[in-house]
Amino acid sequence: MQEKIISIDISVENIALKRAFITALRRVDSVSFVRVRLVCSKGSEAIGEAPATFAITGEDIESIVNSAELLREGLIGLRAKEAVDFVQSSSVGSSAKAMFDMAFMKLLGFFKLENSEPIKTDITISLNSKERMLLDAQDAYESGMEILKIKLGNDISHAIDVTKLLSENLQKAELLIDANQAWSREESFLYVNAINSLKLALIEQPVIASDLESLKMIKEQSSISILADEAVFTLADVKKVVSTKSADMINIKLMKCGGVSRAIEILEYAREHNVLCMLGSMLEGPHSINAALYLAFNYRDVIKYVDLDSPLLYKTPSDALDFIYDGAIISPRFSMPQ
Repeated sequence: MQEKIISIDISVENIALKRAFITALRRVDSVSFVRVRLVCSKGSEAIGEAPATFAITGEDIESIVNSAELLREGLIGLRAKEAVDFVQSSSVGSSAKAMFDMAFMKLLGFFKLENSEPIKTDITISLNSKERMLLDAQDAYESGMEILKIKLGNDISHAIDVTKLLSENLQKAELLIDANQAWSREESFLYVNAINSLKLALIEQPVIASDLESLKMIKEQSSISILADEAVFTLADVKKVVSTKSADMINIKLMKCGGVSRAIEILEYAREHNVLCMLGSMLEGPHSINAALYLAFNYRDVIKYVDLDSPLLYKTPSDALDFIYDGAIISPRFSMPQ
């Protein structure tokens, strides 16, 4: 018989970054997130976390805290499986759902490894001047980061120049281009036509999430794989993108889909339909990165790219991780349950 939840503590946490993180959507200097700590009737504990990513999920710190407080009373006395159903059927935002869901899934024993062989993450190169981005990319590559996620903005000329510059100077690096919905259809065509001959791994979400028609047209014109990110929150979104052939790959994030239980549904669908995935994250705390990493290790057959570099961006390393980051290489700690 599963234990019952007897208390839930809610706190707001911050982790300073080594340097500012800049995309087409936002600039931040620290990771800000809400943390819930669950205690059960026989002493079991679990932690869940959710960052504030208003530009993507529509949730800020205040709204996530409010959601947590709204749910807390109803969760007291429930067992973990009941709690998953309770939260997922609620009207709170996807990040708040993910925060609780990962804690429940830990209580249910889902955080185990089927395969403990190391995996590799990319690292993000923030949007900046093309000269600064080249220096940052070269520094990252020289430190062993072979997969670079390049953040581009709404200046399409700058985007083309940066892409050409990095492709020319980092010919052995794997470049993942991320526009974060910054371009129109016409700008996307201009970009694709300018860089189609370059060696790039993918282009992520060039247009606004709701415009699947344009995303599909860009995919059809591009020789480079198109990855849907903000266009896919839920399993229903994924099915729509796959059925309409609007993208080549999908990006799964716990904060978009509502947590580990929902990510597993998407990953099982992707496995069944031979859809390759990126497993990504927002800028997140160590416990939510832990949750994503268990999925990355256990679904490596469908997860082509791991975008879980937050711990590499922390100003001070976290001792709350269940995994060790040696540059791009991620391995489980020796004490991990197998």
